[in-house]
Amino acid sequence: MKVTLSALDTHESSFLPLVVVELAQDVKEETKEWLKARIITKKKDGGAQLLFRPLLNKYEKETLENQNLYLVGASKIRLLLGAEAVGLVKECSDNTMRAFTYGTRHNFKDFDDDNDDFLSMAERQFIIKHELENLRARDEKMIPGYPQAKLYPGKSLLRRLLTSGIVVQVFPLHDNEALKKLEDTWYTRFTLKFQPIDRIRGYFGETIALYFGFLEYFTFALIPMAIIGLPYYLFAWEDYDKYVIFASFNLIWSTVILEVWKRGCASMTYRWGTLVMKRKFEEPRPGYHGVLGINPVTGREEPLYPSYKRQLRIYLVSLPFVCLCLYFSLFVMMIYFDMEAWALGLHEDSGSEWTSILLYVPSIIYAIVIEIMNRLYRYAAEFLTSWENHRLESAYQNHLILKVLVFNFLNCFASLFYIAFVLRDMKLLRQSLATLLITSQILNQIVESLLPYWLQKKHHVRVKKKVEALKADIDATLYEQVVLEKEMGTYLGTFDDYLELFLQFGYVSLFSCVYPLAAAFAVLNNLTEVNSDALKMCRVFKRPFSEPSASIGVWQLAFETMSVISVVTNCALIGMSPQVNALFSESKTDLILIVVAVEHMLLALKFILAFAIPDKPRHIQMKLARLEFESLEALKQQQMKLTAENLKEECREGGKETVP
Repeated sequence: MKVTLSALDTHESSFLPLVVVELAQDVKEETKEWLKARIITKKKDGGAQLLFRPLLNKYEKETLENQNLYLVGASKIRLLLGAEAVGLVKECSDNTMRAFTYGTRHNFKDFDDDNDDFLSMAERQFIIKHELENLRARDEKMIPGYPQAKLYPGKSLLRRLLTSGIVVQVFPLHDNEALKKLEDTWYTRFTLKFQPIDRIRGYFGETIALYFGFLEYFTFALIPMAIIGLPYYLFAWEDYDKYVIFASFNLIWSTVILEVWKRGCASMTYRWGTLVMKRKFEEPRPGYHGVLGINPVTGREEPLYPSYKRQLRIYLVSLPFVCLCLYFSLFVMMIYFDMEAWALGLHEDSGSEWTSILLYVPSIIYAIVIEIMNRLYRYAAEFLTSWENHRLESAYQNHLILKVLVFNFLNCFASLFYIAFVLRDMKLLRQSLATLLITSQILNQIVESLLPYWLQKKHHVRVKKKVEALKADIDATLYEQVVLEKEMGTYLGTFDDYLELFLQFGYVSLFSCVYPLAAAFAVLNNLTEVNSDALKMCRVFKRPFSEPSASIGVWQLAFETMSVISVVTNCALIGMSPQVNALFSESKTDLILIVVAVEHMLLALKFILAFAIPDKPRHIQMKLARLEFESLEALKQQQMKLTAENLKEECREGGKETVP
């Protein structure tokens, strides 16, 4: 018999707090009671059917310090049925990966009715987040106690509560014991070693584990480029014809590493279960709004929003805004070149050592301005993409990434293209490339890790003193953890981390024949990046909610596109070199034709390599094919059983009709 949510036992005797909901200090009591009712009400009545209670002191009372903090949990059966609802994939006793169902729970490895560790804490928190995000307005016209906070059918309650300032934040709690074990094997000992990717996945989820796996893989993949590029930098700086071999190796390297990564990624995500996770019909994202209706594909009740309205917003508002930002970026770039001309003129007039140092100042200032513009544009892009009202989280992310990548690419690389192909000043190109690369790496390390860590340490000291003063009245361990974590910064996802690697890949691959040392600087940066990113995940930011992922998504396409562009730029740079031009001094047309032919040959080689290297290893392909075959067989058996039952029913009805 199938177990339904209405049959769940929601008794709180074994309440384990998993998620914290922080309300504003002045929230009205009727609003609190309404929110509590919606969270604990049964699913069939429009609730989430979770456990919900305030953060209490040791006398089971609220205090002024914690009256706005609430803990959310769920019973064991509720979590298991939630795992089935979100489509979690687990390993079966026969070593295959299958979607978990409550009815077949005993077929899964490590499952036991008395074992509470079958679902990791990260998976439990993901299930609770899914349920909270899918609490939607039904008959309510407003949030009780707040008539200005309007509701309409299909509106995400959590989204409205957050935008209205009633709910300050929702975040998962750290598991301090598991976190300490992870830190000991990850970053506390500064030694060159592989990261514990499976442990990272178990604690933070697949999305973050894939980022750290890609960061580690990309760093190791850069080492051959760094080793080969070092002697070119030291011994053959001006001999551009000698860079043909280096540039050709770079182009093959950029293709092979991306294809090999896809194979390794497939192996990892199959082992984690996300590669076979069914996500064809995603739930609407929390920010999606519309009129409540029936989805014609799934038959489920959900908000509906006309696609033509979304397209109008994209093409009439978002696209013109992006173009305006691109124009402004080019305007700032021209100011930078005016500064370069001023610094160069000053140096030529005086020729002093001080003015030679001044030559690097415009590039440093421009690099800082680029970082500021990138961050400001990111906020505008997020607002616009949210306003476009995409139904799926994947569609939202794809549109956001496209907006940000286009601007960042132009903002970071337009000056280098201008120097290379308009000014044709290779010395200035090397100087600008080196300055932009090194400055951006230093700024990212400071802004993303060092500054937040320093601020967090100061806050930690204040919380310690506050807790010491209140220890007589509270359960200090849980209280200190909640209060400390609620003041931590919020991790906004892997977007900025992948973007940093994408731009780094561009600096290394686009102009490799001009500055071969770029790969060496990238390796040095990434060796520290692994530890600084691990530190910020564990100690600087709140624990993020786990998110299942089967790949690095659209970033794979972004890196592949960058590698294609690098073919064109490197071929053009080599064709512009004095040595190559000397070979075709009589006919520039022949030179252009040969450069274009070589570029097409290299592009063809890239695509042949990409086609020849399978995206998934053979054994993974066989396992996936086996799962698909079994799924089709099960569907066939189910249809045959249904047909047989219908025939029996028809025979019984026919027999009744023949009785006199």
